[in-house]
Amino acid sequence: MLKNPGIAAVLSFFWTGVGQIYNGQLMKGLILIVVQLINSALMFVLIGFITFPLVWIWGIYDAYKVADTMNKRSY
Repeated sequence: MLKNPGIAAVLSFFWTGVGQIYNGQLMKGLILIVVQLINSALMFVLIGFITFPLVWIWGIYDAYKVADTMNKRSY
């Protein structure tokens, strides 16, 4: 089934991991959600201010690229 890479990226923009779930990668999406919850807690010791945006940006990129790759394979 074709997935829209833009929708996957936007979903991950608003909530890290949801784009992966949209792509059918349920476990990866749930892991990213848990990691971001941990990163949110780590903001109290400041390291979260570094790790949260890194994981967030990677999640957006990964959701887009996986959807794009899935579409190319289905042709």
